[in-house]
This record gives sequence, structure tokens and C-alpha cells, in this order.
Amino acid sequence: MSTRYLTSPVLSAEIPRGIPYIVGNEAAERFSFYGMKTILAIFMTRFLLNSTGQPDFMSEAEAKEWIHYFVFAVYATPLLGAILSDWLLGKYRTIISLSLVYCAGHAVLALIGSSLAEQIAPRWLLFFGLALIAVGSGGIKPCVSAHVGDQFGALNQHLLSKIYGWFYFAINLGSTISTLLTPVLLDRVGPDWAFGVPGILMGVATFVFWLGRHKFVHVPPAGASFFRETFSREGIQVLLNLIPIYLCVTIFWSLFDQTASAWVLQAEHMNRTIIDTSVAGYSLRFEALSSQLQATNPILVMILIPVFSYVIYPWLGRLFEVSPLRKIAIGLFLTVVAFAIPAWIEQRIANGETPHIIWQIVAYVFITIAEVMVSITTLEFSYTQAPQRMKSFIMAIYMLSVSLGNLLTAVVNGLIQNADGTSKLEGADYYWFFTALMFITACLFTAFMQFYRGQTFIQGEDA
Repeated sequence: MSTRYLTSPVLSAEIPRGIPYIVGNEAAERFSFYGMKTILAIFMTRFLLNSTGQPDFMSEAEAKEWIHYFVFAVYATPLLGAILSDWLLGKYRTIISLSLVYCAGHAVLALIGSSLAEQIAPRWLLFFGLALIAVGSGGIKPCVSAHVGDQFGALNQHLLSKIYGWFYFAINLGSTISTLLTPVLLDRVGPDWAFGVPGILMGVATFVFWLGRHKFVHVPPAGASFFRETFSREGIQVLLNLIPIYLCVTIFWSLFDQTASAWVLQAEHMNRTIIDTSVAGYSLRFEALSSQLQATNPILVMILIPVFSYVIYPWLGRLFEVSPLRKIAIGLFLTVVAFAIPAWIEQRIANGETPHIIWQIVAYVFITIAEVMVSITTLEFSYTQAPQRMKSFIMAIYMLSVSLGNLLTAVVNGLIQNADGTSKLEGADYYWFFTALMFITACLFTAFMQFYRGQTFIQGEDA
């Protein structure tokens, strides 16, 4: 595989030529990932069969445990991708190679409803498919986000923040479409197509990225010097600076990623009727599927990214300096509000009520604002704080915060299960536990950020 390596700064003040291929790849890849992830909770609790075709459904707590262990693996494997990228292969080759593993994982999931399930238990096919996706999806994560930054140099670094915003926009465009589509496929045509269509889109994502191979700036791998630089005094200092931030962001992800598990299962007990009226004598009624409600998040992200970039942040800038760490702190406190709302919803459900789904949508508004302020900011901040040869590695360390957050959720769900199928944290108590944990974390982060000292590195300036 031939690649062209350029290590000098980008000499144009325009948007780099390779960016459209990266953004297009990201939109299709995120369609594939979120399309598959969106339906996992409902598939596990309502559609999973054994080898004889009999129901083998998981309990809600077991399904949440599986989902969060999977997301834990997705965000732990970026370390593998970062080491392969920065040490041996470079970002482009790592992304292409692991994308093929990613495609294989989707193919295995699509076979769950086939005759192969008569020889291999569907639970094992589910496990192997998710494992391959975790390696592929996780492995490319730090490389893709760092590859975006590599396309910029001294003359166009001022565009980096906006391009990361559009990069995040592409993520949410792909996930919005798939979150609306794949639950319908699962409900009407079954798991074969529901898992198969995301697999096709992952193939498209890989092809689009390959098409851009001659347009990219390729930063070569560091070889053995990667380990020397990573564990040098400067490298260790960068890690020590960032790790406290990532530990606080870990708790954010522990709560945020429950929108794909606990919030979906909660929605099953809510009034999900969106439209119920009559027009010209015709009755119009639309009830959303529980899994589809996750589309609220990416839709809101696409709206809020430009609103925050061009309205909210400039307005706040008149009141105080809107630094990255202040954005993150505000986002963490908003997450507390976001999780208190489903706690209140759960209290109403426990009292025999059927709350309308609009209340969960309100919670989505708060947690999405928090995501814009925490996730996008931490992604960009991580890139700028990392020396050139450590950028993929630092991205991987950041993604460990997502991994550990989901590990925490999985472990909690494992520990609270009683032998009789009941839970030690019943109903609203489950949500209040995480709400309190988030509040304590937000307070600790606010205290820590007063003492943070770091250095900014831009591609080409520290070569």
C-alpha cells in the first residue's frame, strides 16, 4: 500500500484537500456504529433467540451490563490503534487495516438470524461480532480524530476549531439517520437487515477514506522514538496534566452513555405518542419506538454546534473568558440536571403513572448541551495539549475516559443485581446514585481547573 508522507506544515490558509474524505468517512462510519448500537438494548431484551429458535431474552440489568462492557471495550482499544499508528503503521494504514476488522464484525452480527446460528449459539455470535467491532471501531478512533488535526499547519490552524465542529456534525448526521432507521428495520424485517445495513455503510466508509489517500497529509510513524518521547519527561508531564481532567470526564461518560441503555428501557414504560390528531376526517397517530428516541441527541447536536460556536460562546465571552476548562466545568454541572430529570420520571413511573416522553426529551436537551461543552471541547483540547508524536496516543488516553465510564456503569449494574432478578438500586434510586456522583465530580473538577498548567502544540510547529 503506497502512501505519501508529508511532515512539513500545511502551506495553504484554505481548508485542507483531505478534509472532505475524512468527514465523509466519519459520517458513514458513525451511521454503522450507532445504527448497530441503537438497537442493542431492544434486541437483547426482546429479539434474542437461542440455537433452536426459542427466546433467550436478557433481563434489563443484564442487557445494560453487556452494552456497557461493549462500549468499555470500544473505548479501551484506542490504545492499540494509537500504538500501531504512532509506533509502526502511521494513521492512514492503521485506519484502513482496522476498518476491515470493523466490517467483519458487522458481518458476524448480520449472521445472527441465519442458519449459522443453528451451529453457533446466537449469544456467541453476538459476542464475537461485538468484539470485532470493538477492536475495529476503537482502534481507528484516536487515529481519525488526530488525522483531522494533522491536516492543519501554522497558516490555517485558526480553522481547526470550526473543522472539529463540522467533524462532530458529521458524526451526528450519520448517527441521526441510523438511529431513526435501524429500529424500524429491526421491528419490521428483523435483525438480519437491522445489523446488515450498518455493515454496508461501514464498507462505504472504508472506501471513501481510501479514495482520499493521495489528498491527505501523512505524518510518518515515530518508530522506536515513539516510546522515548511518550515516556520522556515532557510526555509524562503532559499525561500528568491531563489525567485528572480525564478522570472527571469519565463520570460524564458513565452517565451520558446510559442514553443507549437505561434511558431506552425507561422509555418502554412511557407514553411515546408524538402525534395523535385528526385532519379532514383522517386519524393521524405516530408512536415513536423506544430506540428511536436516541436520535434526539444527534439532532440536537447538529443544531447546537453552530448555535454555541456563533452565538452562545461569543455572548458568554462578553461576560468572562470562555476557556476550554470552563466550558467543561459548565457541561459537567448541566449533566447533573440532565440525570435528575429521568430520576424524577422514574419516581412517577413507580407511582403507577405513564409520563409523556417529552420529559425525557427535555433531559436530552440538557445532556446534549453538556456533550457539546464537554466532549467537543475535550477532544480539541486533547489534540492541542499533545506533542506531535503523541497525538494519537493522547487521543487514546482521552478515550479511556469513555471506556472507564462505561466500565463503571457495567460494574454497578452487575453489583446491584440480586439472585432473584431484583435490583439493589430500584427505580429512581438508580438514577439518583449517578446524579449525586456527577455533582461531586463537577465540584472536584471546578477546584482542580484552577491549578491546571499546560502547553499548546500545533502540527508543524514542534517538528
